[in-house]
Amino acid sequence: MIFKGILVAILASLCVDAQNSCDLIEWTGGQFEWPNSATKSIYKSSGRYIPKNIIATRGQIFKDDVFLALPRYKPGVPVTLAKVSFKQKGCEAVLLPFPSWASQEEGDSTTLQNVVDLYLDENSILWVLDTGVVNTLTQPIRRAPPKVIAINVLTGKKVKTVDLSGLVCQASRLQYLVVEYAPDGRPFVYVSDAATRSILVFDVAGNIGYRVVLPRALVCSKRDVLYIALTHKPGYENYLVITYLSGSRIYRIRTNYLRSGCADGKIQDLGAKKGKVVILGTDLGSGLFFRFEGKPEVYRWEVGRSFKDYELVYKSPDCYLPTHVIPDVSRQRVRVLESNFPDFIQNTVGCGASQRVSLMISCVNQ
Repeated sequence: MIFKGILVAILASLCVDAQNSCDLIEWTGGQFEWPNSATKSIYKSSGRYIPKNIIATRGQIFKDDVFLALPRYKPGVPVTLAKVSFKQKGCEAVLLPFPSWASQEEGDSTTLQNVVDLYLDENSILWVLDTGVVNTLTQPIRRAPPKVIAINVLTGKKVKTVDLSGLVCQASRLQYLVVEYAPDGRPFVYVSDAATRSILVFDVAGNIGYRVVLPRALVCSKRDVLYIALTHKPGYENYLVITYLSGSRIYRIRTNYLRSGCADGKIQDLGAKKGKVVILGTDLGSGLFFRFEGKPEVYRWEVGRSFKDYELVYKSPDCYLPTHVIPDVSRQRVRVLESNFPDFIQNTVGCGASQRVSLMISCVNQ
């Protein structure tokens, strides 16, 4: 069943109370389930495992598992895609590489190199955006071409690899990923390329892709962040919401225009922003979650013709900032992935970044 939206708004204070009384997964740095102690020792002594350099920034939930993107921002990240279970016991969550250790060997261009975003579709396929560039905050090294990998979460088997190398240039910075199925059942992948003010569109069944270049008015800086989010209402066309972090306005475009490659003049202006907005995710319907840069408060906006009338639904604890809001379909809830990400960037995390997946709000089906 697709989780279609939120019918009730809960005040932020109530959300925090609910969070404290419900299941919570938290961990520091990156503690993994290793094949054996010898393997762990080898990884550690060779510098391929440095716990304080590991942080989860994006996630998706399937039943009892949370799949996590662990970007290789710095050296010492042994795997870049992992999962953790809601059924785990104990205070510190243990991460399990997904789909395996062998699928993530750094330097092997046939495996995962740097996962920066992921998207779980309604057919239990996890789509993973791999930029191919590691150590992006220290000394960037290209290990492989950029690609999107589709993995069946039920079997752990790779079902498709989408090579994006023909759609990018040297300056490209691929950041976010969403996937939808066209009315005829064909999957389409959308990837934001901030540096070229483009949305990469890939028809997976047709094995063809192209770039949709956005209007210059959207762009503030070539070093900016380009957010995208997929929203929809039953009986209506799907929309891709688009905004740059430093941009003054927020936009959307119907995805049928993107699929057809005819986006000229089709982008709709949804209004001015009251600051730098970080898009965190959706409720798989028309509700979009966001926060303002550097602020712990999460807001929900029913995407419409104007960017206004949004409501406060959550506030992260002290020292934490949300990086992703994740629908938990089987439990009819919405959860938040949060961490002390600014401390991680500034190398002030001590033994490792504090990370958690907590209950944000409870929801009911439409």
